[in-house]
Amino acid sequence: MAHNGPVTSATTATAQARTVRSARPLDLAATVSPLRRGSGDPCHRITRDGAHWHASRMPSGPVTYRLTQADRHAVAAQAWGSGAAEFLDRLPVMLCLDEDLTDFAPEHPKIAEAHRLNPGLRMLRTGLVFEAVVPAILEQKVHTVTAQASWRKLVWRYGTPAPGPAPDGLRLPPDAETWRYIPSWVYHRANVGPQRSKTIVLAARMAAKLEEAAHLDHATAAKRLCAVPGIGVWTAAEIAQRALGDPDALSVGDFHLAATVGWTLLGRPIDDDAMVEYLEPLRPHRYRAVRLLGLAGFARKPKFGPRTPYTDHSRI
Repeated sequence: MAHNGPVTSATTATAQARTVRSARPLDLAATVSPLRRGSGDPCHRITRDGAHWHASRMPSGPVTYRLTQADRHAVAAQAWGSGAAEFLDRLPVMLCLDEDLTDFAPEHPKIAEAHRLNPGLRMLRTGLVFEAVVPAILEQKVHTVTAQASWRKLVWRYGTPAPGPAPDGLRLPPDAETWRYIPSWVYHRANVGPQRSKTIVLAARMAAKLEEAAHLDHATAAKRLCAVPGIGVWTAAEIAQRALGDPDALSVGDFHLAATVGWTLLGRPIDDDAMVEYLEPLRPHRYRAVRLLGLAGFARKPKFGPRTPYTDHSRI
C-alpha cells in the first residue's frame, strides 16, 4: 500500500505538507466525520472549498491541520504548530491506510450494498485518547445537541487559539490539567450534570494512563478506559471509534442504535442483547457495518412520537 510520502515544506512559511495515497479508495469526508462534534464545533471546521480543518494537541505540541481530497485514492495535508511534523508522520496511521478487509464479507444484502457504495470508508485512529474522552462523556445519556452545546461553551471558555492560518475561531481543546480544574459551577452553567463533570475530572487525573490505551490491543484498551469510574461500554466504544481505529467498537447502550439496526436489517425493533447476537457474525467489523449503513442512507427507524425532552442542568 503506497502511502508513505515524505514530509515537505509548503508554500506557507511555517507550514509542513504531505500527501498520502492508498491502493484502495480513500474517502476523506466519510472517514474524518466522527471528529466533528456538530456544525459549530470550535475544534473542527469544514470550509467552502471542502477542506477539513482540525486543531489537536499532539504529544509534541499543538497542531492545526487542513485535509483535502486530492483524488479518489489520496488525501493532501497541511499542518502548522509544534506538533505538525508528528501529525504528518502519523497521518497514514490516523487514516487507517493499513486496514485489511479480506475478512469482511457481509452476507446481509444491505450491508454488502452499503460497502459497495462506500469503498473509501476507513476507520479513524488519531491515537489521541484523552481528546476523544471528554466529548464522549459529555454525550452520555443526553441529547447530542445538548452535549454539543456544552462542548462549545467549555472549549470557547477554556480552549486556546489554534496555531497557523486557521479559520477564524478555530480553537485547541483544553488540555487534561485544564479540564481537571474547571470549577463545578462552570460545568453546571454549561449544562453538564454532576455525574458527567465528575467523570471528566477523574478521567483528566488519569489522562496519562488513558493515553497508553493507544498502544494496547482493542480488548485491553477497552478495559483500561472502563477503569475510570463513570466510563462504561458505550463511552469506551465512542472513544475507540475515533482514537483507536477499532472497527468492532459497537456502541452498545446507545439510545437509538439497537432499534435502528433492527428496523434496518430485520424490519422490526430489537434490544441491545438481540443486536449483539445478530451482529456477532460480523465481528470484528460490527462498527464498520453500522457506519456503512449510515453512510448509504439505509440506517433508519420509524418515528412514533415526540422526542424526549431536553434537560437543562444549568437551571436546576
